[in-house]
Amino acid sequence: MTNFNHIALRTLRITSWPLLVVVVASFVTGYMMSNRYGLAATMPPEKALIIHKLLHVPLLVLLVPHSIAAAYLALKRKGWL
Repeated sequence: MTNFNHIALRTLRITSWPLLVVVVASFVTGYMMSNRYGLAATMPPEKALIIHKLLHVPLLVLLVPHSIAAAYLALKRKGWL
């Protein structure tokens, strides 16, 4: 494995768990806003909307490097790079 492969793999491992937490939080706050499954009782929809909007930046910050590293390693594994 080259040094860049190690960096890509490390990027995947570092971003995967925080990305999972942010995605789950995004789903939960979205359900709180729409009053589905009784989740609006846990937090007012206005507060859930504020939190939901604040999750956009961390989602993009984690998703972009995770996706690029995963695509690179997948293409490398297939032998296309």
